[in-house]
Order: sequence, then C-alpha cells, then structure tokens
Amino acid sequence: MRVARLLTLAATVLVVAGPSAPLQGRATMSFFITSVGPGNGADLGGLAGADRHCHTLAEAAGVTGREWRAYLSTVAGNGQSVVHARDRIGNGPWYNAKGVLVAQNVDVLHSDANLLGKENSLSEKGLPVNGRGDTPNQHDILTGSMPDGRAATDTLDTTCGNWTSSTAGAGSALVGHHDKQGGGARPTSWNSAHGSRGCSQANLVATGGNGLFYCFAR
Repeated sequence: MRVARLLTLAATVLVVAGPSAPLQGRATMSFFITSVGPGNGADLGGLAGADRHCHTLAEAAGVTGREWRAYLSTVAGNGQSVVHARDRIGNGPWYNAKGVLVAQNVDVLHSDANLLGKENSLSEKGLPVNGRGDTPNQHDILTGSMPDGRAATDTLDTTCGNWTSSTAGAGSALVGHHDKQGGGARPTSWNSAHGSRGCSQANLVATGGNGLFYCFAR
C-alpha cells in the first residue's frame, strides 16, 4: 500500500512539474521570431506596425507588460531619419521562450558569442522556425540591417520602403538566416545574409522566407 501511494505521489509530481519549465521560460521571454508575419509581404505598417505585431504576439503567448521592438532598420528619406535596429531593442539580456540566454547585451548579440541559431531562435510559442532543409524553408528573417545591426548605406532599397511596400517588382529587404545556414553574401549571418527577391509576400516566400522578423523586449 505504501509503495502504491509513493508511486501515485511521484506521478502527480511529474504531471504538475511537466508544464512548469516552459511556463517559467515564457515568463522571462524577451526575444522571439514572429510565428507569423502580418501577411502583406514586407509592408509591416512601418516600424510602428511591426512593433504592434510583436506586442500582439507576445500578449497572445501570455507575456504581458513588456515593451517590444521589432529588430528592423530604416533608411533616411522622404522626411524620415535613419534608424538602426541595434538602437531600438534596449540593452539586454535577452532570453528565448524556453528561458535560454541568447545574448547578454548588444555587443554580444552582434558577435560570434551569441547563442542564436535554429535551436534557440524560437517563436513566441517556444517552437522552432523552419530552416534550411525543412519544407517550406522560412529561414529568411527581415531586418534591413548590416551585420553590425545598422542600416545599410546602399543607394538601393534595402528596407522595402521602410517596411511600407509589398510591391512585387520594386525594392528589396536585407534578411538574415535564423539558422545561420544557406546562400548569399553572408550565409551564416543571423541578421544580414542577403537581399530578398522583392517585397511582396510571394517574393519573400520564393526567396526562402515568410515575412517573419525578430522581436526584442526593451
């Protein structure tokens, strides 16, 4: 009888303890890849629209009361000033939805010491995002940024009209590979691997993405 009671108690503890680990990680989450994009290609509604999307997804995942910023750069023009992604996201540290520390601060984030990659660059739901070798491949993450987290100085469009364009035949967006694999000028870069084929949803999908982007809590 005593053995039976101990086994029952042990089983109860396992049932109670099982879900607690991901919940604890979710409570500290300060970094994720959007599980879905807004659905209109690289037209995210500008930086404000992208930030709202981060906030909405985080709140739906149960992470409340945090200030979220999309990791996106913009370029100067049409009355807008240049904005560097690295300057938008605070000072860190940043944890994924499972409580893993992916970077202690901005300098580590933009160095080889970060722990980003397919295993740790998770969605707000704590799930991996499809990468190279998966079907479909969705490892292209919108950033509009150079490896140091700053906007490009290129004369060509690298931010799809500062995240307001979904035009198929015009513009492009710099993207990173969240799994640090693939092709392009910098295939192992999480934030600046290559430019997208265009700005429409179809263009982003054809290049190897789905209009996803990184979100960081300040």
